[in-house]
Amino acid sequence: MQANTWREALLVLVFLTVATAVIAATGADLVVSSHFYRSGGWPVGERFPWKLLYRLDRYPALAIALFGLCAACYGNSKSSWRPWRRRGIFLVLLLALGPGVVVNGVFKDHWGRPRPREIVQFGGSKQFLHPWQRGIDGQGRSFPCGHGSAAFYLAAPFFIYRRTKPALAGRWLAGGLVFGLLMSYARIAQGGHFLSDILWAWGMVYLTALALSALLLPRGVDVVYLANHGELQEI
Repeated sequence: MQANTWREALLVLVFLTVATAVIAATGADLVVSSHFYRSGGWPVGERFPWKLLYRLDRYPALAIALFGLCAACYGNSKSSWRPWRRRGIFLVLLLALGPGVVVNGVFKDHWGRPRPREIVQFGGSKQFLHPWQRGIDGQGRSFPCGHGSAAFYLAAPFFIYRRTKPALAGRWLAGGLVFGLLMSYARIAQGGHFLSDILWAWGMVYLTALALSALLLPRGVDVVYLANHGELQEI
C-alpha cells in the first residue's frame, strides 16, 4: 500500500481510539442508550421507520454486491465494462470481508460484549463492558454493530470514484454515512447496540475498504481510451 493509504489508515485508527476514549470518559454508551429505555422496554425502536430499517437489514448491501459480481463478470466480455472487473470484485470482497468476516465473523460472534438490553442497568443480568473489554465468547453479540456495518457499506462506491469523480464519490459517501447513521439509530433505540459499537462498525468497514481499494484499485490503474483502436484499457 502507498504511503498516503497508511497515513489515512493511521488517522482513522487515531480517530477511533480518541472517540472511544471520549465515549468511555463521558459514559456516553450508557447515557445515549438510557434515552431509549422506558418503562422496562425499548418502545422507540419498535416504531416506524426504525423497525422497518431493522427488517431491511442487509438487503441494500447485498444488492450493491450483486451488481458488483455481475459487473465483474460482464467486464470479461464487454470492453466498455472492463474497468468494472476490479471494481466489481472490490464491491463483492468488501461486503464479504468487512461486514462479513471482520465485523460478524471475528468480533461480533466471539467478542462477548453484552447488548444494552442484556445489562443490569437496563433490566438485564449481565455486566456492562467497554468495547476493549472482552466478554465470554458466544454470550454477547453487541460489539460491533452488524446492521450498522452493512449500512455503512453503502458508501463503498466512494472508494471507486474518489480519484476520478470526486463529486460523485462525495455523494456516495454522504449517502452511505446517512443510511448507516439511521440504521445505527434504530439499533440503539432497540437496545441492540451501544454508541461505541456503531463507531467501530463504521471504522472496521472503512479500514477494510481502504485496504482493499489499495490492492484492487491502485492509483496507477485507470481507464484510457485508445484512439487508434477504439478500445478501453486499464493501465
